[in-house]
Amino acid sequence: TFELFVPLIVAAIIDNGIDGKSKSFIINMGLLLLALAAVGLLCSVTAQFFAAKAAIGFCTDLRAALLKKIQSFSYTALDALGVSGLITRMTSDINQIQTGVNLSLRLLLRSPFVVFGAMIMAFTIDTRCALIFAGVIVLLCAVVFSIMLASIPKYRKVQAELDGVTGAVRENLAGVRVLRAFCREEEQIRTFDRRSEKLLGLQINAGKLSALMNPLTLIIINAAVIILLQSGAIRVDSGSLTQGQVVALYNLMAQILVELI
Repeated sequence: TFELFVPLIVAAIIDNGIDGKSKSFIINMGLLLLALAAVGLLCSVTAQFFAAKAAIGFCTDLRAALLKKIQSFSYTALDALGVSGLITRMTSDINQIQTGVNLSLRLLLRSPFVVFGAMIMAFTIDTRCALIFAGVIVLLCAVVFSIMLASIPKYRKVQAELDGVTGAVRENLAGVRVLRAFCREEEQIRTFDRRSEKLLGLQINAGKLSALMNPLTLIIINAAVIILLQSGAIRVDSGSLTQGQVVALYNLMAQILVELI
């Protein structure tokens, strides 16, 4: 909420303070901006503390429950599931869940509020320019979700290969004496390197697709900014908008970009 008010205060500084040559107004609004920043920082730190506490606490309980469940499996079930896969579930997967819970509490709940809040604030400034926001948000959501959906199968392959690497490590640790006895160290090193390179290739392949997110969102937002400034300049010239309102609309667009990234 504090961040959404900032562009309106900046607009007031430009339109009322700078154009009106009122130093006292500029100073008062500047102090208000500092107050909003301080309170926003306090809220952010508090949210991060409790998000981290909740994520770690949740995953601690989840890991304990998972271990208890695994201990109840028969040997047949353990063989069917694969010990290496279960190790991955207990370590890498739960760490991913921990990060996911933290980001969900800290960012996923916040970002839609800011994105759609910025669009609503834009409509309160100027309806015609706000239609640009509506179109951009729809386009950005389509791009983001398309990349996410396309990435899911690739990350599934990465997960499966990670299980294989974990299995290779476990086998080498369990059979280290046998490997030494039969002088099979070099062969096992080559096998591990081959699996690691395959995992690396899959991760790079998935990462290339995910990496498209930033440039595509930047292109869309910057194109929208160009359209916004062009249409805003015409409306300022005709007296329908003030310079401060155009700056406020630009700042709201920038906030949408930051939140989506």
